[in-house]
Amino acid sequence: MSSVHLVSQSGLAQEIRARRHVLKADEPVGAGGTDTGPAPYEILLSALVACTSLTLRMYADRKGWDLGRIEVEARFLRDANGNEEIRREVFFGLPQGPDAQERLAAVWEKTPVTKTLKRSLPITTTFCAPD
Repeated sequence: MSSVHLVSQSGLAQEIRARRHVLKADEPVGAGGTDTGPAPYEILLSALVACTSLTLRMYADRKGWDLGRIEVEARFLRDANGNEEIRREVFFGLPQGPDAQERLAAVWEKTPVTKTLKRSLPITTTFCAPD
């Protein structure tokens, strides 16, 4: 369905390829990186907010609703016990009535990335020896 490829020669700055697109990932200077790109959790949150906005826009366009500007903000949090959560806020540039708000809220809970993150999934990793 989707795939990315990364090659890292040294340091923490990373270059990721997704189809014909190049993404950067890095850690902040205070964490030993060079801050040339977002950190991995920021990329994870980026996937969530992009999917949220794209899905809401497609849904509203099909319904003929004008949402105006869409803004989505997400924060990754971890408490002292190691419990993790993501808090997401969605803002629309134009006011929406209560019925539309309820339907849009149902839509953002069913976006593909939201469903994946909420359900979690197994990750299988294979060690590959050099040629």
